[in-house]
Amino acid sequence: MTDAVVTRFAPSPTGFLHIGGARTALFNWLYARATGGKMLLRIEDTDRARSTEPAVKAIIDGLDWMGLTADEPPVSQYERAARHREVVEEMLAKGEAYRCYASQAELEEMRETARAEKRPPRYDGRWRDRDPSEAPEGVKPVIRLRAPLEGETIVHDKVQGDVRFPNKDLDDLVLLRSDGSPTYMLAVVVDDHDMGVTHIIRGDDHLTNAGRQTLIYKAMGWDVPVMAHIPLIHGADGAKLSKRHGALGIEAYQAMGYLPVALRNYLVRLGWSHGDSEIISTEEMIEWFDLGEINKGAARFDFAKLEALNGHWIRRSDDADLVDMLMAERDVLPNGGILKARSDDEIRCKLTAAMPGLKERAKTLLELTESTAYLFADRPLSFEDKAAAILDDGGRQIVGALAKRFEAAPDWSAAELEAIVRAYAEENGLKLGKAAQPLRAALTGRTTSPGVFDVLAVLGRDESLARLGDQSA
Repeated sequence: MTDAVVTRFAPSPTGFLHIGGARTALFNWLYARATGGKMLLRIEDTDRARSTEPAVKAIIDGLDWMGLTADEPPVSQYERAARHREVVEEMLAKGEAYRCYASQAELEEMRETARAEKRPPRYDGRWRDRDPSEAPEGVKPVIRLRAPLEGETIVHDKVQGDVRFPNKDLDDLVLLRSDGSPTYMLAVVVDDHDMGVTHIIRGDDHLTNAGRQTLIYKAMGWDVPVMAHIPLIHGADGAKLSKRHGALGIEAYQAMGYLPVALRNYLVRLGWSHGDSEIISTEEMIEWFDLGEINKGAARFDFAKLEALNGHWIRRSDDADLVDMLMAERDVLPNGGILKARSDDEIRCKLTAAMPGLKERAKTLLELTESTAYLFADRPLSFEDKAAAILDDGGRQIVGALAKRFEAAPDWSAAELEAIVRAYAEENGLKLGKAAQPLRAALTGRTTSPGVFDVLAVLGRDESLARLGDQSA
């Protein structure tokens, strides 16, 4: 029986959870779910100058909002420094590591020589076999890995295939700095081993690290996890993803009104595919996801595709769920103040009644919120220029005539009100739209809205007649 799969997402808390990190977390979460395993979260906070508690909170909040919550409490890499040092002591005892007393001047000389010879800078191993008794006084050593000098190290990568590193290019990397602090390379390996990580799924910018980290695993006699280095995300123009392309924090996408389900759907398709499927539910992702279907080439971020997907998922969402989302996101959305104009009970009631018509047009929660403005607007309404022009161009006469007929309506329902407008249009030789447009303008202050008869039904008899009365000729 094979051990259960354990993946991990290991961000550095130097900023918010960005879109590339969210995709890496998604791939780890999906693979864990697809295999019946678990995903862990490690905060790589060894850079104390740049790591902040607000960033840690933003990362965890972002994962929670995305629906990618880790299966265990987060692990702090910084708090494990004593364990990292303990492992280095084991490596020293086994002869797999050694103390290096090379000065900064010596190291700079090595770099200069390498530059002059047009080769990558590499530590020359001058303290590999020297006796520590030769060490200069008062110099605190770093501790280096005693890396093999010949042969090659192979990373068997599930995405990139077998990646070969000549050992002569993998120098004796530093494990502990002279102040006793562990390096990133060491800490990652020790933490992944101790956390029982079986699969490392991360960006292919870490591929060169994989060779060096494999050497540390082998030096300790530990199993090397399965590795899958996924291609980075580029902008639509093929350049490395930057803020102008959409390399924003997840909280920015939340504020722009994207749904977590749509972001998951979009991100999973950036570098992974299952046939020609574009619309993929989270349940389908879990059923289908496999590391072998991750592409080698960089994926391109496209806001238009994300927006189209988001619109699809808004239309597919349950009305009650959308109402809950709008109510919950009021403090996040820039136009969320629209949903604070009345009591919660009134807002929820009106949103519930209007949602079937509202959700058909919106591509984001921002647009959905904006389209609810007419529900909570105070009289007299403010008007878009086009709506005002419709009313000024004979629209008020139509509004006034229809308002009188509405007052006599026995049943205030969309079907009954539509029948009244159709009858009026036929009697006056008008197309239905010519009669409906002034109504929409008078009721909402806009030229676009859900169906005008639904608007009338949702606003109710008193509010509708009052708004129409304000604009009647």
